[in-house]
Amino acid sequence: MSSPGTSLAARRLVVKVGSALLVDDAAGLPRTAWLAALAEDIAALRRAGTEVIVVSSGAIALGRVRLPRLPPKARMRLEEKQAAAASGQIALARAWEEALSPHALPAAQLLLTLDDSEERRRYLNARATLETLLALGAVPVINENDTVATSEIRFGDNDRLAARVAEMVAADLLVLLSDIDGLYTADPRSNPGAAHIPAVAAVTPEIEAMAGDAVPGISTGGMVTKLAAAKIATGAGCRMAIAHGAADHALAAVMAGRARATLFAATAAPRSAWKSWIAGALKPTGRLIVDAGAVKALQGGRSLLPAGVRGIEGSFARGDCVEVVAEGALVARGLANYAAEDARRIAGCHSRDIAAILGFDGREEMIHRDDLALL
Repeated sequence: MSSPGTSLAARRLVVKVGSALLVDDAAGLPRTAWLAALAEDIAALRRAGTEVIVVSSGAIALGRVRLPRLPPKARMRLEEKQAAAASGQIALARAWEEALSPHALPAAQLLLTLDDSEERRRYLNARATLETLLALGAVPVINENDTVATSEIRFGDNDRLAARVAEMVAADLLVLLSDIDGLYTADPRSNPGAAHIPAVAAVTPEIEAMAGDAVPGISTGGMVTKLAAAKIATGAGCRMAIAHGAADHALAAVMAGRARATLFAATAAPRSAWKSWIAGALKPTGRLIVDAGAVKALQGGRSLLPAGVRGIEGSFARGDCVEVVAEGALVARGLANYAAEDARRIAGCHSRDIAAILGFDGREEMIHRDDLALL
């Protein structure tokens, strides 16, 4: 990765763009030519079959210009940063829409907080929205919801937000486009003898000790946050690359192996990491009793439909972990798409009848196959 020739491939890619790349600090405006080149890279990846999700910084930086009565950034209070974000999100969304629309790629904006990644039902809702947008051919553009986040609940930087998103959608590659071309043994800005590290097998304490402080300017991230992101992403089965993103077509250069970068190896396949978490880390709160036909379908890699459910035990909410049992034997664990009360009402019924029974058009699966771990 430190020299040309090592290309990267991904089924699903999350790319994080920092404020320092996207926003002209002096003018407080988007770097439209740079963004247009990035949009071309995204379009090329989409044509090659790679799904792309963007995590974009820049709302506060853009909003500061739109609200000239705000104080300098160094003196801005939390509520003033939130006000800047509220105004800047409009400009940020417009910039992405204008960059992607020439390629017939609709942009879709999502604003997330830390709670959205840690509270299970909100996590599932966000993940379902992202999966649907990708299936519809859109490019989701995500930012932290700075207008409501506080110091207690905010991600703190979009490096870690990008890693949480990669974890959420089971991405197999996360690219952090930054103002540095990867990890060094020391801060290269203050230590000319610092050596570039092309590949990292695991984020050890020795690796973490190499991180420096955040660089002054409009960017809030530093190598410390990038290594924190690497631990999240690689632990979820997602490779991560840190690369310099200032040049036009920086993403294409990274994917083709033409750019110097640091690649962090994943420790497991994305789907297996997610399903291992379901199988072992969550405490089941109920049971679904299923028939032999449902067991056969699950073993064939299919979702659990209401028609195969013969009984419901326990009290659980939508998104809770439940056991799947057949003839007294534990078959699987999964995340329920329905609360126990609604599950009892549709158990044994065809999916097409769910809306008539419940009075709303819910999901056709009792447990989706992506949220189900066979035991």
